[in-house]
Amino acid sequence: MYGSGARALQGHFDSRRLADRLVEITVHEAFTDADIELVAAQTSFYLSTVDAEGWPDVSYKGGDVGFVRVLDDGSVVFPSYDGNGMFRSLGNIEENGRVALLFVDNGRPWRIRVHGTAMVMLDGDVVDSYPGAEAVVVVTPSRIFPNCGRYIHIDGEVSEFVPSASHTPPEPEWKKLETIRPYLPGATTDSAD
Repeated sequence: MYGSGARALQGHFDSRRLADRLVEITVHEAFTDADIELVAAQTSFYLSTVDAEGWPDVSYKGGDVGFVRVLDDGSVVFPSYDGNGMFRSLGNIEENGRVALLFVDNGRPWRIRVHGTAMVMLDGDVVDSYPGAEAVVVVTPSRIFPNCGRYIHIDGEVSEFVPSASHTPPEPEWKKLETIRPYLPGATTDSAD
C-alpha cells in the first residue's frame, strides 16, 4: 500500500503506526453495503489512469444518479459518453488497465477511493443499458477504502478544518476514536499493540 516515499514521510511525521492502522481497519477488496449506497447516490466521480509513459491523468466523470453501478460480482461499471474524441482515459485503460476512482460525497462529507483493473466494453447488454453511451468501463476492484473528507468544502463554504492565521481547526472526530487514538503521531508505542 505504501512506497518508499510515503514511508519516508510517515517516518518524518511519526505517522507510520497510524498509516498501518488505517490500512488494517479500512482497506477492503469488496464493496460494503455503505460503499454501494454512496457510489449509487453520486452524480460524478474522478477517474485516474496512467498513460504508456507513466504520466498520470485525471478525468471528471458525470452522469445521472446511479450512472455508476456496483454489479453483483463486485465489479463497478460506468458509461463513457460522447466527449472531445481524445479518448485519453479509455486509451490509457486499453494500454495498462490500472485505474483509481475517487467518489466525493459532499453531503456527509466523505470520500471513497477504489483502486482496480479496468477494461473497456464497446458493445453488449451492459453498454446498451446506458442510453447514449459509446462504451462502458468495467472495473475489478483491488482496494477500496474510505478517505477523510474534512477538507471538502460544502456549498461554497471553506471547511472548518482548514487552518488559517486566525483559525485553529477543531480535532476531527475520527482522531478521538479508541481504535485510532493510540496510533496517532506522538502516542506512546506501548498503547498501540
